[in-house]
Amino acid sequence: MREGWEVKPLKEMCLIKPPKSEARKGQNADFLVSFAPMETLGIDQKYLITNQTRTMSDVVGSYTYFSNGDVLLAKITPCFENGKLGIASDLINNIGFGSSEYIVFRANEQLDAEWLYYYLSRQSFRNEGASRMAGAVGHKRITKDFIEDYPIPIPPLPEQRRIVAILDKAFEGIATAKANIEKNLQNAREIFESHLNAVFSQRGEGWVDRRLGDVAMEFGRGKSKHRPRNDPKLYGGSFPFIQTGDVRNSSHLITSYDQTYNDAGLAQSKLWPKGTLCITIAANIAETGILDFDACFPDSIIGLVANEKISTNKYIEYLLTSFKSRLQLLGKGSAQDNINLATFESQYFPFPPLSSQKEIVSIFDDLHEETQHLESIYQQKLAALDELKQSLLHQAFNGNL
Repeated sequence: MREGWEVKPLKEMCLIKPPKSEARKGQNADFLVSFAPMETLGIDQKYLITNQTRTMSDVVGSYTYFSNGDVLLAKITPCFENGKLGIASDLINNIGFGSSEYIVFRANEQLDAEWLYYYLSRQSFRNEGASRMAGAVGHKRITKDFIEDYPIPIPPLPEQRRIVAILDKAFEGIATAKANIEKNLQNAREIFESHLNAVFSQRGEGWVDRRLGDVAMEFGRGKSKHRPRNDPKLYGGSFPFIQTGDVRNSSHLITSYDQTYNDAGLAQSKLWPKGTLCITIAANIAETGILDFDACFPDSIIGLVANEKISTNKYIEYLLTSFKSRLQLLGKGSAQDNINLATFESQYFPFPPLSSQKEIVSIFDDLHEETQHLESIYQQKLAALDELKQSLLHQAFNGNL
């Protein structure tokens, strides 16, 4: 750390959680203010962006108050670990209200708000805060003592602003590079999907429209009869229990799981064999993946075991990937997207002769492997840029910029 820099706890450099009475003083019930629920606070987004407004009478209760220039930090899990953080700006009448799960920092005259923002955006800060969270599982939050006593380096104000300008320029370049890589990543996925769509829209001789039940040995929803489904008595055994997230996060093959059923769980469910095609029908409709092990799953997932004399699970998996958009439209219109089994059973899909199906699968296996290789390269580049950002932050707050 450079000579002339001090280190002080945040509580000495900031007013933490400004009083709401300050915002309400002298204001009538119809006075307009900005409103920022948790979802408006971004990740890698320096300034809080909100177009929502409320009248002062609409913000009674546990809302947190802030004004332009205040730094907002999410204090709950997983928002804190994910880096939800931003500087309030462009607020109506310089007054904002938001989630009670924000921590609001108002920097004093010795501390630049952007310096504070960058300091709190360090991964090391998030890691340390996460390790010291308190509260019940699923409702943990960083503690008041941790925040108030957390040390921050304080160079002279002109030095803070000089370093902030360097970080701004560097991070602008990194953001541009990330946007280009993410576009390339999206292009790689779109190329794969366009090939899928081309094959299944240009049918040849011998193609027949069939329902999934017509080509399956087993076809139906998973089972989870017990209520409540999250009863701990069902879990912790040796039988993998797949959920919609496991299907959604797979890349054609489901190779991992986070939960298991015990004998009680299995007794009220069903063990589907390795090779079963899993299809989600709730929340994230028409996501697919093939089991790499025997597993149970709930009724928000359809299981399909193909009749190998007519089709294969791999062909059907590629087929449904091509038809995903159409299937998702069938599930719109309720509070949570879903499609019932009867609707899914009534859909017809194109099936060529079995020999042609195998040729199609071989082509798409090769294309999928190439796409995954490209995705891996792009993901590595994104990770390297994130590491570069953290390295620059480390250098900045150690006085090396």
